[in-house]
Amino acid sequence: MDLSGKTAIVTGGASGIGLAVAKALHARGARIAIADLNATAASDAGKALGGVGEAVNVGDEAALVRFINKVERTLGPVDVYISNAGLGVTDGPGWGAGDAPNAAWNLCWQVNVMGSVFAARHLARKIAARQGHFVITASAAGLLAQIGDAPYSATKAAAVSFAECLAITHGDEGLNVHCLCPEGVRTPLVEGIEGGAQGLGGYLEAEEVAQILLKAMEDRRFLVMTHENTPGYVATKGQDRDRWVGGMRKLRRMLIEKLGRPM
Repeated sequence: MDLSGKTAIVTGGASGIGLAVAKALHARGARIAIADLNATAASDAGKALGGVGEAVNVGDEAALVRFINKVERTLGPVDVYISNAGLGVTDGPGWGAGDAPNAAWNLCWQVNVMGSVFAARHLARKIAARQGHFVITASAAGLLAQIGDAPYSATKAAAVSFAECLAITHGDEGLNVHCLCPEGVRTPLVEGIEGGAQGLGGYLEAEEVAQILLKAMEDRRFLVMTHENTPGYVATKGQDRDRWVGGMRKLRRMLIEKLGRPM
């Protein structure tokens, strides 16, 4: 996939999957713009990749639009948008599915869902006109569930649904939509929770995930799963939801015994 002269925005692009994808796109010839909460890391990454980078809260529509406009003035029309910024919290300390505070739920919703909505509102049709790509980094948790983090699971499921809506609505206009749903990846997001369910399929390096994504973009595939077991889990859930819920309860009990605490 030749991206020479194309402009790509990567949110959450100063580390982890975002940075790996930005580097992979740059290697294919793209001009890179990095958005991240870490201003210094964003600026450094943008400069290292011959583009721009700055602090942007993707959950703030006005701030995101200002950044998009700046990128278009500086680097040119956006051809590739990687909506990768995301965050997780936990259900703790009570470990009930509704125990996370409202602020945590609201923050997950704004970043994990509305960040993509805001970008699509301003870019989907323009990117479609150029037969470009719009990527939403959801998670295998959005297809299945993440034990111990209801806000993350629920908002990532919404992110998957929004990606589907985007593909259904704008696919005929030329927009190539890709929904990235990895399981465990070695990124700052999983530091300190490596013993949880997200790592049962093993951890991939961010660079491996980036290459899987670029291949999917080349093949025009919508759903991008990174781990071998994920498709089987998704199929099992779809065939018998009651059995799947029972299996997840069992897994939760096993993890509680292993970790010595609720989750």
